[in-house]
Amino acid sequence: MILDQLRRRRGRALALAAGILVAATSFTLLTATVSTSRATTVGTVRKNARSAYDVLVRPPHAQTDVELQSGMVAPNFLSGTFGGITMDQYRRIRAMAGVDVAAPVANIGYLMVATTVSVDVSRFLDSQASRQILRLRPTLTAGLGTYRTSDEYVYLTRSPLTSGSSSDDLFQSDTLEKGAIDKSTQRYQLKGKYDVCFYFNRDKSEQTEFNLNLPLKPNIIAEDLREKSPFDPDLSSLMNCQSGRDKATIDVPVAYPVLLSAIDPAAENRLVGLGSTVTSGRMLTERDKPWVLSSAKSVHGQRDSYIPAMLSSKPVTAGKLTASVERLDIGDPAKLPSELGNPTADSFVRGLHGTKVGHVGVDLSKGYRKALGEDSFDTDVYWTVGPVAYRRTAGGDLAVEGQQPQKPGLWVTNGDQQPFPYVPEENQGKQYRKVTSHASTSCIGLGTCDGVDSGRLPNPFVQLVGRYDTGRLPGFSPLSDAPLETYQAPQVTGADDATRKALDDKPLQPDRNLGGYVSQPPTMLTTMDSITALTNSRRVPSLQDKAPVSAIRIRVAGVTGVDTASRARVNAVAGAIRAAYPRLQVDVTVGSSPAPRTVALNASAQVTERWVAKGVALRILRAVDTKSAVLFVLVLVVCALFLGQAALASVRSRRTEIGTLRCLGWSGGEVLRLVLGELVLIGLAAGAAGAVLAYVLGRMLGQPDAGGKSLLVLPVALLLATAAGLIPAWLATRLGPMEAVRPPVTSVRRARPVRSVATLAMFNLLRVRGRTLLGAAGLALGVAAFTVLLALTLAFRGEVAGSLLGSAVVAQARDADYLSVALSLLLGAAGAIDVLVLSQRERAADLAVLRATGWTHRELALLTVYEGIGLALLGGLSGAVAGLVTVVSLGQGLLHGRLLAVAGAALLATLAATALVCAALTVPIRGLSRIAPARLLAAD
Repeated sequence: MILDQLRRRRGRALALAAGILVAATSFTLLTATVSTSRATTVGTVRKNARSAYDVLVRPPHAQTDVELQSGMVAPNFLSGTFGGITMDQYRRIRAMAGVDVAAPVANIGYLMVATTVSVDVSRFLDSQASRQILRLRPTLTAGLGTYRTSDEYVYLTRSPLTSGSSSDDLFQSDTLEKGAIDKSTQRYQLKGKYDVCFYFNRDKSEQTEFNLNLPLKPNIIAEDLREKSPFDPDLSSLMNCQSGRDKATIDVPVAYPVLLSAIDPAAENRLVGLGSTVTSGRMLTERDKPWVLSSAKSVHGQRDSYIPAMLSSKPVTAGKLTASVERLDIGDPAKLPSELGNPTADSFVRGLHGTKVGHVGVDLSKGYRKALGEDSFDTDVYWTVGPVAYRRTAGGDLAVEGQQPQKPGLWVTNGDQQPFPYVPEENQGKQYRKVTSHASTSCIGLGTCDGVDSGRLPNPFVQLVGRYDTGRLPGFSPLSDAPLETYQAPQVTGADDATRKALDDKPLQPDRNLGGYVSQPPTMLTTMDSITALTNSRRVPSLQDKAPVSAIRIRVAGVTGVDTASRARVNAVAGAIRAAYPRLQVDVTVGSSPAPRTVALNASAQVTERWVAKGVALRILRAVDTKSAVLFVLVLVVCALFLGQAALASVRSRRTEIGTLRCLGWSGGEVLRLVLGELVLIGLAAGAAGAVLAYVLGRMLGQPDAGGKSLLVLPVALLLATAAGLIPAWLATRLGPMEAVRPPVTSVRRARPVRSVATLAMFNLLRVRGRTLLGAAGLALGVAAFTVLLALTLAFRGEVAGSLLGSAVVAQARDADYLSVALSLLLGAAGAIDVLVLSQRERAADLAVLRATGWTHRELALLTVYEGIGLALLGGLSGAVAGLVTVVSLGQGLLHGRLLAVAGAALLATLAATALVCAALTVPIRGLSRIAPARLLAAD
């Protein structure tokens, strides 16, 4: 009987099988996609959850209000912190249970390393001139600032430059040249020659000796510069005196701030593998401690103290010098040695007219590389800087609070109050940090400090034991990169077109401005035992004396990711530190990820930098579990109700047949078994075909284990077909024999005039409210599911996006989200179309009457289209409202800031569903043309 029914009603059976095939295959593929997406997301999170360290400990009050409010760690958290954690606190934290590595960083201060940048100007020389002077007018570009720097000169002569000394051997020179004798300058000669470089480079005062008419001759006492500002460009204006023909260079004096920090070499090597970065010399060890050399062994001829250190081989400050080159009109070349060899040399040279002959450019990094050849550095003065202060803008972004300009007193030596040489020009630019100078006791070589400095240590020299390259550090995942300011500067890029243009589409890098926004990371590392030798040599005691440690980075033992056990271990260590030292700032950084933030540096410059969002991995895992569960349930409900609708429509189309069977004596149980039997056979056939289709689609979509997942289509199809047919089959058994054969469409109680096709379509929908609501319900469910899924997807992205790890996860989950939304809408529209097609079949006689009474095919087509539009709008708008109500009832801020987007998308889904229904109605509309009124009316 069942097989016979299926053969006689092949069209109905094939339509129901197609519905089961689509629903079962879609459900299996979609749940597999969601499962795969979840597995990929979880795998991505677990792979990138571990950063260089798990816990960050900072001094009291080191955490800014912005960090507290946002739950983030600033990328430049270390640069403004100079002390705050005592050595006893560090030792106790290191000894706590669960701590695998505790790596301290003690920022000491910026040292200034003086050197030069060589600029080749050979191509601008006059090959015919016996003597000539070239002038360089440089401009420095660093970050967002441009600075006019001091003029530099080169004097080139074909005559030899010789050495000589004064009769008392108190003055020596290597730039002596014989020139035409001028009676007014003859007295300045040294052994019959002029010193062509001394007056311009070392004494521009033009004073006479003892205020008499006797000239001030070259001497070992430097010019008194106390009245001059350290920012005076004349202090850095020098002349290079060279002998040759076609080769000349200008050595531009520059100074580089180098941040000196103390580390524990063993802990640092275990934490980040610092030992693998050594390029020359050796790695620091725990045995490296300060030492003292006797006067006999010291290169300075005094009793000097030293501390060991490593220097970075790569410069971290950026800048470029561009300069115009001028050839000066010197007049009579024979008189030039006489003009340069007397006290008026500076006025003479600056008064010469110059002819521009070209341009040159040089990167400041070349000067830093030249400084790598030095082995020791003085620590007479070092500087510390404060943190950056932020405020929130009206738009929710961050803006930097500016600081007062640097005072010249920062760059004056304590002993003789002379300006510090070669102060970087960038320090006159915009200030974002407070800069403090720390002068030493100036008792090098004395062993003890008398007078006002009593009780303080002599300041030591820095002795380099090796050089290292941070580019060789083992890579950490960029998706979970915790701040590593010990080795790399924060990544800062332009946030708008104007800023990017000002930066030439390059990142904003640290410059030599100590008060600049992006501070350079430590480029010189020493040992923790060397801290006292430096801090106790300062004139004024500071926080660094009692609490020198700036931060402690901790790796917890047994942590493998963000699983429950790992989180418990990290939280236990963080809790123990908070309990022991409540005032210290403790941040759990495991599972963190960089999160771009927009920061306004000033009214015309905005940058984007990577702050670090804490707990991103855990939030992603919670969000993806919630989203996956909701997707699974919604897709299951959509598929099940679609099949239930199709099965119910199939049973309704057989009312007359079922009534006849009941009249012939069939029981309700037999009818139930008949209907379910048909559905089971159709489900088996559709499941078998769906398994093949799912396998092909799974391979095309790149799903792993497509074969195993495709086998699930058969049991899913059988289960969905059986479950969907239970209610329609049960309703079929509840029909009495006469009720079953009664026409499904009944007339209304009161006749109403119909004046248009649209009005008739509306009346047709109202006459059979149950059928109308059935068709609208499926579409409403699809649009409601679309609305809920969209809100969940946006909420998921809002929950986990904003960080690099979250953005990567969102990109991976996007396909599954879109597939879920599209399937829910398509199945809802398919259910509505199924009801409309059934309605047309049930009303075939009515349509035949209309056709027989003169209705055209166009009018019948419009009637069907209008019914479809009405049904689609009713279902779509109801679904949109139901979806928004559902989202609101779910709470958790799913619509926060997204109400307009979700509501607008729901309305667009309604319009899309309406268009889809109308497009699909082209098939039944074509069937209207085949209506034979006489045959249908005779059969009725």
